[in-house]
Amino acid sequence: MAHPSAHTYRALADELLATGIVSDPWLDGRPRFAVEPLLLAATEADRFARAAEAVAAAYEEAARLCAADPWLVERFFPALTPFQHLMWSASGGAWHGIARADVFTTADGTIQICELNCDTPSGEAEAVLLNAAVAPRYLLRAFDPNVGLERAFVNTVSAFAARVDRGTGRENEEAPPTVGIVYPTELVEDLSMILMYRRWLEARGCCVVTGSPFNLARARDGGVALFSVPCDVIVRHYKTDWWSEREPARDDEAPFDDAEPLAAQLGMLVDAELTGRVAVMNPWGAVLLQNKRTMALMWEAIDRFSPPAQAAIRAYLPYTARLEALAPATLAARAEWVLKSDYGCEGAEVVIGADTDDAAWADALRHARRGRWIAQRYFRARRDGDGRCTNVGVYVVGGEASGFFSRVHAGATDYHATTVATLIEREVSRG
Repeated sequence: MAHPSAHTYRALADELLATGIVSDPWLDGRPRFAVEPLLLAATEADRFARAAEAVAAAYEEAARLCAADPWLVERFFPALTPFQHLMWSASGGAWHGIARADVFTTADGTIQICELNCDTPSGEAEAVLLNAAVAPRYLLRAFDPNVGLERAFVNTVSAFAARVDRGTGRENEEAPPTVGIVYPTELVEDLSMILMYRRWLEARGCCVVTGSPFNLARARDGGVALFSVPCDVIVRHYKTDWWSEREPARDDEAPFDDAEPLAAQLGMLVDAELTGRVAVMNPWGAVLLQNKRTMALMWEAIDRFSPPAQAAIRAYLPYTARLEALAPATLAARAEWVLKSDYGCEGAEVVIGADTDDAAWADALRHARRGRWIAQRYFRARRDGDGRCTNVGVYVVGGEASGFFSRVHAGATDYHATTVATLIEREVSRG
């Protein structure tokens, strides 16, 4: 995947801009996308998909265990705030609608999944539109595995809508649901995904309203309205830790400017959901499952999981422990560990010991707030000739693998990673 020439990339950028959804093919003057795709053999793609599904199933078991045994929550998530506890309690253990597993391959072919993004997974628009732009050039050789992501997403939203008591006050109770998409409108990073969601849902006849949590209000029937439009489903692309009290993960960081919880907005949504007037996707239980200490629970309490879940944990999840559960002598071998905060994302609050000097490592350990961090066994992902590795994101929708979002990068995956179309090679019949 060589760096694209300006002429070639200009053509790809124009095609993406023409969709009316992707508006930023460059980032800091550099191409965001690769011209050439990642071509996966069908067997390799299937391995990635089955691994992602198996890990998602293990997360489901973790949710059920925590719902049945509050002591596990206290033991592994002692830093949950009161409003985070509220979200978890109101969820009844429900957490899943759409998630994305970040999958890597090591030099020996082993699959490792460093985490499951199950709160507000992103990248769907780039994954679908880049694939659609690149796939025609490879039509005889490969196919686009993302063509079914739209159907999987919309069907899942419909399944959430089916749980809602739409009452007798609507003009047409059999009409497609009204969907509110709630996201941080002050941020532009995921706007393409919001536009894509809207296009998908409107193509199914849904009325779609978009806005921020501050645009929510109570509807007359006890439900929730977004910009005064009563909604059956709220597609939540506003992180659970942003609805709650916000506290820095390091003890030497200044408090957040907007540290207070969205108490009124969260309260009205929880009330409406508990009375069957609205459904929220992803459910509030993602507040626990998105917390990276869930992976520590899986390893430290692995004997409480079913045999298939144990096999998935051992096969695909790097060994993970609560930071405070490891002895200083163990952590002194910094090249063997990666430190991660509970809710850090896109490479933020990730300290890779192999890429860090002793002073920075000691500083990270000294200032990590107790109960907020994990240590995960470092694995070396397979790298190309330029020292970059490939993060093959696998979307899991309603428990099933439904598409791929791949990025190439050096170091931790962040916003500067290059997005690569993911195609699956066609099997050639012999005979």
